[in-house]
Amino acid sequence: MEALSATQLNALRKINSPTIANAIEMFEIRPRNTGSLGPEVRCLFPALGTMVGYAFTAVISADLPAKGHSVTQRSDYWAATSRVTPPRVAVVQDLDNPPCRGSFWGEVNSNIHRALGFVGTVTNGSARDLEEMEKLGFFTFARSPSVSHAYVHLVDFGGPVRVGGEVVNPGDLLHGDRHGVVIIPGEIAPGVADAAAEVDAAEREVIRYCQSEDFNVAGLKNAYDNLQARFLQIIERRKPAGR
Repeated sequence: MEALSATQLNALRKINSPTIANAIEMFEIRPRNTGSLGPEVRCLFPALGTMVGYAFTAVISADLPAKGHSVTQRSDYWAATSRVTPPRVAVVQDLDNPPCRGSFWGEVNSNIHRALGFVGTVTNGSARDLEEMEKLGFFTFARSPSVSHAYVHLVDFGGPVRVGGEVVNPGDLLHGDRHGVVIIPGEIAPGVADAAAEVDAAEREVIRYCQSEDFNVAGLKNAYDNLQARFLQIIERRKPAGR
């Protein structure tokens, strides 16, 4: 899909991830229980705000490579990152069972990736040097902190990976904040910010009524029914033709 403009990306950064998820529902292009990463991928630096970027994928292991095993060179990985439009997000699947035996992420690697046009990482693995990474402003969504890199090495890169229960493909548009990470389908990405504004405006009517002095259950039912009707109207306008 065509990359979003800087203006469109900035608009997405001003919206929290739950509202992005609500907006995606208005297009009815995927089941509502898919597209967001599970709680094992958590935001380590919530104070950094909102991350938006395109996925570049990799697979790692922190176990000692088998004798004679050919390890993927990081220089090849670095050169290949230019295939994905910036801003980039490194989406890294940790193959170890259990994961997090050693960290791919720390002060050095986050600085390398920042110089390569990355704004953050999403991984089912771990991260260390957290203070330094946060000062750098490098968004980090991971399973946990860790203290060692162990024998961490690249197994592969540039293909589909499974992180947080979802498959992420190179070039997927990711949106993440303190709540977690959601994948924005490319075909609807240009309209998601506007749809989010419509959803938010509709919900504000119910919130205003709940905070009013005239609140009662009958009025609440009416306000909630109106909300559902507005959602249906948004869906009819937003869902792709033929769906």
